[in-house]
Amino acid sequence: MAGWLWGKSKPKNFEEVLKKDADEADDAMLGGANPGSENTSNTSRLQQASPKEPQQIKFSGFDASAYERAAKAMKEMDKSKYSKEALELTFKQEETKKAEIEAHRKQIELQLQQENTNRLRVMEEEKRKTLKEQQKFNQQNEQYKDRLVRKRHDDQLEQDRRNNEEIMRRQEDSVKQQEKMRRETVEYQEGLRHENEMKRIQAKMQGKAKVERENHDLTKEKIKLDRAEQRKTWLEALSSVGNMVGTGFNALVSNREKILETATAVFFIGTGLYAAKHGTVLIARMVENRLGKPTLVRETSRANYKDTLRHPIAAAVRAWQGRNEADALKGVITGPSLESRLKVLVAATYFTKQNGGTYRNLLMYGPPGTGKTLFAKKLATSSGMDYAIITGGDIAPMGKEGVTAIHKVFDWGATSRKGLLLFVDEADAFLRKRTETQMSEDMRSCLNAFLYRTGESSKNMMLVMASNRPDHLDWAINDRLDEMVEFPLPGLEEREQLLQLYYKLYVSDLVEKGDIEVEEFDVDSVLRDIAERSEGFSGREISKLGIALQASAYASPDRTFRPQMLLERLAESLAANKQKSVWKKHEGIEGLVGT
Repeated sequence: MAGWLWGKSKPKNFEEVLKKDADEADDAMLGGANPGSENTSNTSRLQQASPKEPQQIKFSGFDASAYERAAKAMKEMDKSKYSKEALELTFKQEETKKAEIEAHRKQIELQLQQENTNRLRVMEEEKRKTLKEQQKFNQQNEQYKDRLVRKRHDDQLEQDRRNNEEIMRRQEDSVKQQEKMRRETVEYQEGLRHENEMKRIQAKMQGKAKVERENHDLTKEKIKLDRAEQRKTWLEALSSVGNMVGTGFNALVSNREKILETATAVFFIGTGLYAAKHGTVLIARMVENRLGKPTLVRETSRANYKDTLRHPIAAAVRAWQGRNEADALKGVITGPSLESRLKVLVAATYFTKQNGGTYRNLLMYGPPGTGKTLFAKKLATSSGMDYAIITGGDIAPMGKEGVTAIHKVFDWGATSRKGLLLFVDEADAFLRKRTETQMSEDMRSCLNAFLYRTGESSKNMMLVMASNRPDHLDWAINDRLDEMVEFPLPGLEEREQLLQLYYKLYVSDLVEKGDIEVEEFDVDSVLRDIAERSEGFSGREISKLGIALQASAYASPDRTFRPQMLLERLAESLAANKQKSVWKKHEGIEGLVGT
């Protein structure tokens, strides 16, 4: 080994060789060392293992040859010029091992500390669980005690109720027994009283019969005298009347002039009675046709004496509103395309009225609440015509009288000097297809009467019909229509205009009057947002939303309108609109025209 270490030529990898020798030396030293003894320096080890004093100390089970070899190797290493580096490397290895041992010791200590912490945490957790279980047990115990108390209380109440019922039952039995005894006493008293009364009446009748038997002859003689006197009086009266009639008849027959005067008087009296009876009916019918209103007409701008006498102020207001309006579309909010078409209809109707032409019949269809009735009224007033509104739902209950009512409406409309626009709302209610098996004979007769009166165009009457189900109308009705106009649901811009209109009508005008107050907020922005969220709303639904806002302002404690009310009422209206859509879907009318 020394020859390999200290040869003339130095190995290329000397550090590796040196490390290998140091490892061998360490192995040699540690091979027989006591594990419990402390580490000593290399120098002391070399001194102990010097070859000058070879000693082979052997103990029981201990071999010192390894130490000898190690000492010899260290001696050889001391002669080398790299011994110092080898020792330093050895020391560094020892320090590294000590550091590793120290790190391992600290890691063990950390593990022990972590275990202690975990043990404490587990103990705390167990303690907390125990406390929780104790609380749960205490709570259950309290609940059990409470249930026992409640049960005892309920049992006591039940027992008291039973006792009260028993007492009441006994009292009722006692009252019944007393009532029974009282009734028996009363019945006994009544029996005695009746028996005494019967005995008294019997005694009275017996006394009266005895007196009558004794006075029978006198009574019979008195009756005969009374009847003879009465017969004589009647005979004298009849004789006097006969003599008077006979004398007058003889005088009349003997005088021809009196006979002629009597016959003439009888003739004129009969003629006057007949003329008065039938003439009064005829005059009343003419007055009703001119000034009255048929029962089938719901609303009309034409003056009638009944409404005028009953409500004179309302009649005056209606007459003022029924004057010619310059703009027929004022207050009617529609889309641009529909507005242009309606303007053409208004102009055509106006010039037809001015030139005495023939009116065209019109059908307006679409969802409810889209302004069909409002436009019909505006069309009539702007053209200088009267309007009358009837509804198909009023004809069905009239039965056989429906035909007469329809004829009365057309006869009444023919007497209008200004011309009449007859608006038939819910036309599909009685103008349905005749092929339907559920249609009664009375409704068929009403339909035939209507078809008869509308068979030709008129210069005095314009027919305007409105329907939500135009596909249900009879084919003959469609043949009588000259133009059909669809009134769709309002778009975004139309909804915003309607919201602004009804907000001004039901909120802003009340604020100006001082009836309510309003919080400051951006009205245009809020109404625009509501218009975007209220898609599918009709004009009537938007007007009802405005009425709901007014009611909310009145219902508030301080009579103040707040923006939050808009959102709340909108949510309610949206829910109602959604429910209506569900009902339409269930009824199978969701996809039909005009729904």
